[in-house]
Amino acid sequence: AKALNFAERWKAAAREKAQSQPFIIDFLRVFGVEDPERSGDFEFKVPLGDRHGYIDYLWKGKIAVEMKTRGEDLNKAYDQLRGYALHLPANDMPDLLLVCDFENMVLYRRTTGEKSSFKTKSLSRQIRRFAEIAGYETVRLRENQIEVNVKAAEKMAQLHDALKEHGYGGHDLEVYLVRLLFCLFADDTGIFPRGSFANYLENSRPDGRDLTQRLAQWFETLDQPAEARAKRDLLAPELRQLNYVNGNLFAGRLPGADFNAAMRELLLDCCRFDWSGISPAVFGAMFQGVMDRERRRELGAHYTSEENILKLINPLFMDGLWAEFERVKVNPGKLDEFHHKIAGLRFLDPACGCGNFLIIAYRELRLLELEILKMKVGGGQRKLDISTLLRVGVEQFSGIEIEDFPCQIAQTGMWLTDHQMNLLVSGHFGMNYVRLPLLKSANIVHANALALDWEGVAPKGGLSYILGNPPFSGARIMGAPQKSDMRRVFGEQRGAGNLDYVTAWYKKAADFMDGAKTRAAFVSTNSISQGEQPALLWEPLFARRGIKIDFARRTFKWSNEARGKAAVHCVVIGFSQASNGGGKTIFAGDGKGRKAKNINPYLVDAPTVFIKGRSRPLCDVPEIGIGNKPIDGGHYLFTEEEKRDFIGREPGAKKWFRPWIGSDEFINRYRRYCLWLGDCPPVELRRLPEVLKRVEAVRRYRLASKSEGTRKLADTPTRFHVENMPGKTYVLMPRVSSELRNYIPIGFIRPNILTSDSAHIIPNATLYHFGVLTSGVHMAWVRVVCGRLKNDYRYSKDIVYNNFPWPETGREQKDGISGAAKEVLDAREMFPGASLADLYDPLT
Repeated sequence: AKALNFAERWKAAAREKAQSQPFIIDFLRVFGVEDPERSGDFEFKVPLGDRHGYIDYLWKGKIAVEMKTRGEDLNKAYDQLRGYALHLPANDMPDLLLVCDFENMVLYRRTTGEKSSFKTKSLSRQIRRFAEIAGYETVRLRENQIEVNVKAAEKMAQLHDALKEHGYGGHDLEVYLVRLLFCLFADDTGIFPRGSFANYLENSRPDGRDLTQRLAQWFETLDQPAEARAKRDLLAPELRQLNYVNGNLFAGRLPGADFNAAMRELLLDCCRFDWSGISPAVFGAMFQGVMDRERRRELGAHYTSEENILKLINPLFMDGLWAEFERVKVNPGKLDEFHHKIAGLRFLDPACGCGNFLIIAYRELRLLELEILKMKVGGGQRKLDISTLLRVGVEQFSGIEIEDFPCQIAQTGMWLTDHQMNLLVSGHFGMNYVRLPLLKSANIVHANALALDWEGVAPKGGLSYILGNPPFSGARIMGAPQKSDMRRVFGEQRGAGNLDYVTAWYKKAADFMDGAKTRAAFVSTNSISQGEQPALLWEPLFARRGIKIDFARRTFKWSNEARGKAAVHCVVIGFSQASNGGGKTIFAGDGKGRKAKNINPYLVDAPTVFIKGRSRPLCDVPEIGIGNKPIDGGHYLFTEEEKRDFIGREPGAKKWFRPWIGSDEFINRYRRYCLWLGDCPPVELRRLPEVLKRVEAVRRYRLASKSEGTRKLADTPTRFHVENMPGKTYVLMPRVSSELRNYIPIGFIRPNILTSDSAHIIPNATLYHFGVLTSGVHMAWVRVVCGRLKNDYRYSKDIVYNNFPWPETGREQKDGISGAAKEVLDAREMFPGASLADLYDPLT
């Protein structure tokens, strides 16, 4: 209530000098700090060597605040505040650093690097982030949670290996580990009487010989309702106290795992670990990594961070639900209708893996439900029976996963999350609520989503949202099963062979939502919004299904906080057939969203256009082509040293060497050479035995190819597969160049130099053409339509160059552009020792 009132009072504030101190005082009083001037200091003086800085407000060891006038750069404000904080004595250094321009707040947690950005008007939803200054102990921080999950996965890895070494493997081992995980978690979170599982194991024989049977009895008991247990007179007391779990988690007997003393000790060591702190979303993927030693090289490197999952979930549905909650929360009737609404939502992840997206979506929906319950019944009531009030359940969520073990992890992860959320609600309303037996569960189906009718998993009419992170695999690296899936989904659609694997989920989702109000959002490699793929994927979906893009997050690095993390450059795209009443939003890489009139397939606020491959330039300009492609197995290519050594053995070969340059050699300025024998007369070639050895090696290399076309090239081993050797100076355009450069470095190349197929060449190009191609205008075009390798520019002939709309210029303009181009080349000549990588690096 204080936070809401504070936001209302200060909604029009803007001036740093006049309003900062009363704003900070009022802000701290939200958290019960009645006399902020006694707790901390305004304009706290910080020695910075030969000068001083001033922190707007410092509460030593707690929080530092830097205020700015509305609209000023908060990133600069943070850099300033952090610099000041680092000059404070260690005991005075605060953990929380807050920068604010009255409208926006950005909170940094110094010890973990966690950053939170939000509007001042939404402070009421962010107050837990300031728990320390209100005198409360904070929940475990996410950075620490990563460590908790890694340690937990390492424990399971040790147990997995021990069981496997004793001959217990396959599906049985997977199920066994999932059951043990549930028991370990249940023992620390109140599903079982606390510590009962650990005590039960402690009471087994030290040599572990009876542990197999004891675990089988434990599992069997959890699978039996009370009436079945009543018939077992000899059931041990420690088993009688267990609640019936159901949910098929413990259904069916497994073969016994033969424990010994060492394996027993490993399991007891797992019991000594506190499992209450694991995140089911994060831990699930780590747990899956346990099963494969190759994938276990760096535990935790393969999961999706919660922060990245929220980049999809929030704009797809949570932001809208929170906004609706704010509108109805003070109206009891409408609030109850809203509660019914969220309990009726249905979700499908058709590539769910270990269930990360479903778990986080369920958690966020339960957090919203908790706020609804607080408004309905108030926060002061205690000993309230909340079981009758909870409406959101795991049965609202469905998933499809092609691998069996992740399905089991996802199912169990949803139950664990359900229990964690029940504990949270219990803590607020003063009762212990455990949802046992497990009568409902998420519907996780083990199947190939691209071969399955989704309506058998989630009925079309009732499905609200499709979401997830389908597998990434480029069109050129797909295996036979994936290619078969693509044919199954796309049929004979023209160009489908050039689409990435992830696009099949877009097509299936678009087909599924035809005529329905379902909305969807997927994480994808950014390739589907670049190069040739936008036209191939989106044009049929727009035309035949009436699909529209509702929101998009442009390219960002999809990674996690774990060791050995692998980053992929991704986009998030939300789409639907139904009209989107909430408007369209494009999120930049920094996470800032802005409203858009239309989002086209290149994720730009602009009319929907499709840039298709074109064989010739759109305008009257020189044609562009690929460089030389030898297909020689490297036998004709030499470094400077290799060339010198070869000529020492075969002096007559010297005249047949030509400088060889590709994108990397051109940009980083190093030399390679090519033995070009296409012009060498046969009579001379026969006098060069070392050269003939190279020719024979190329012939054999081509004959060994699986490609019929390459084998045919063995008939002419001195020729290249592609030969492009202009007779006069030409322009070289690298096919791949770093995204960090403001311009792709291009240049003029002498005709005696051979360019490889890692670059494009433009014969007959003039200074005018060079000037336009190295201009900001052309780079704007490149950034939108070219493909990417990671996030580097991947320049193409048919999409980028041939479609570029060249400016209509008169003689005077052409001369001006040519003169400016000459100045660029002259500037390069001023640094004869520098490479283009040096000259085009924005930092150097």
